[in-house]
Amino acid sequence: MTTADTYNEAAARTPTDPAGHDVPATPALSIRNVSHSYGARRALMDVAFDVPPASFTALLGLNGAGKSTLFSLVTRLFGIQAGHISIFGHDIGRAPGEALRLMGVVFQPRTLDLDLSVMQNLLYHAALHGIGRRDARLRGDEVLARIGLSDRSGSKVRDLSGGQMRRLEIARALLHRPRLLLLDEATVGLDVKARADILSHVRQLVVEQGIGVLWATHLFDEIVSSDNLVVLHQGRVLACGEVDRVLKEIGAPDINSAFMRLTGVQSGSLTQ
Repeated sequence: MTTADTYNEAAARTPTDPAGHDVPATPALSIRNVSHSYGARRALMDVAFDVPPASFTALLGLNGAGKSTLFSLVTRLFGIQAGHISIFGHDIGRAPGEALRLMGVVFQPRTLDLDLSVMQNLLYHAALHGIGRRDARLRGDEVLARIGLSDRSGSKVRDLSGGQMRRLEIARALLHRPRLLLLDEATVGLDVKARADILSHVRQLVVEQGIGVLWATHLFDEIVSSDNLVVLHQGRVLACGEVDRVLKEIGAPDINSAFMRLTGVQSGSLTQ
């Protein structure tokens, strides 16, 4: 049995206390009462939710809802003004090294070097994480095989399609073997098939590797009933929980209707 298999098997078991009672697993990501302002403008207000391990959590909101601000706080691009954020129990303020090494990120803007090859991009990222070149190449081959880009290892990134670039960014984010993956509007600008492929790949990571995923989106059709859902609107969390439970509590037949009832935003605003 491989190390990954051992981890996956352990992740699938429900934790128990000494008496044999089930206890909640430590959240992959825990956000508690987080607020953030840009001068007088409040971007986030008392935001709180968890991303369970081995789960897909959709962070749904319009452009400008505060999703990217939240990602900037979780990744420490911005300092936390109020509240607490932890990754598998490690507070990112007090133990940033321990927290951030457990997380991989795919930002909305492309951050690949277009003039380097696919493998060179991966090797450069590995070096930043202190991964030796031999191990980095082995891991690079592994993640490229997983995302179906083995045959493009030597290609310059500028020669890839938009969907292939996104898959490469996901592969790069997984190179240091994180347990939490954050993706900010990862399918923006992609065609329908490429979007579906990226979503399918990320959902497979949840099932096969036990990774916790936070998927920020403004598109209803990227969310399914088995997902966890966080609705973020104008910097506030309006609903949080499993999709079916949220719909039942709101009394809405689907996510589109639920979002409209919660926010007052008309249908169509999140479909493009």
